Amino acid sequence: MSLLVTGTVAFDAIETPFGKTDKIIGGAATYVSLAASYFAKEVGLIGVVGDDFPQSYIDFLASKGINTAGLQIKQGEKSFFWSGRYFNDMNSRETLITELNVLADFDPIVPAGMDAPDYLMLGNLAPVVQSTLIKRLSKRPKLIAMDTMNFWMDVALDDLKETLKMVDVLTINDEEARQLSGEYSLKKASRVIRAMGPKYLIIKKGEHGALLFYEEQVFFAPAMLLEDVFDPTGAGDTFAGGFIGWLAMTDNISFDNMKRAIIYGSAMASFCVEKFGTENIINIDEKLLQERVQAFRELSYVDMLS
Repeated sequence: MSLLVTGTVAFDAIETPFGKTDKIIGGAATYVSLAASYFAKEVGLIGVVGDDFPQSYIDFLASKGINTAGLQIKQGEKSFFWSGRYFNDMNSRETLITELNVLADFDPIVPAGMDAPDYLMLGNLAPVVQSTLIKRLSKRPKLIAMDTMNFWMDVALDDLKETLKMVDVLTINDEEARQLSGEYSLKKASRVIRAMGPKYLIIKKGEHGALLFYEEQVFFAPAMLLEDVFDPTGAGDTFAGGFIGWLAMTDNISFDNMKRAIIYGSAMASFCVEKFGTENIINIDEKLLQERVQAFRELSYVDMLS
């Protein structure tokens, strides 16, 4: 198994200034897995859904090369459901409904054949679930990346800090970085957070790009200036999927290759926000992807010798 992914597989209902949806397929692991499948040869999924989750969509994930043997289906129970409304700036949102359902007692079971991945992406979940999965692997992956959010900083900070000791890369947004570190300066915040365990820190800044920190090195990737942004839901998870998928495909965890992974992750995220839910990332044309990656390169390239 080249890449193992865990996180939520869920239903979302989304409202933005540009429209609204009924229940659609969502969840961190869904976005991560779909994005990673464009790069990694083998993607395994660990998650849980209820029997209300459509078999047709599980079959679709499998058609994208995603191994769903680790996706538990709880009979007689409902899948995790989140509903939210985005405001005009598309950076702030209001949670309308959160129903944990099967996620309330999720125990991540790792099937045989999926317990020795080269790369592991821990999508947003309770930190104790994330650490439990790590402990159940038969060997430590070459790289463990983790996403989290301010909710876990509020209600499970001790568990979060224990899990951070076990990972190599942490991805969070700028608000979360400031909360976790207690520092307003993102440079100072990066030092505090990396002292907690992760060697690498990615700070996502939404429409303002992303920062990658390692030792004394910093890399900045701009965000794509898009004409239409319909739905930012899952953009961070799609970014993470493109990032870890590129690393798994190239099997290279150097800082320079992580910079390339940031660009590929940013390109994938730029597709995600152009339509609702996963609609725009389920069938991305390879030529279009490479054109988007080239556009990202041109955003920040300058020849200082001319």
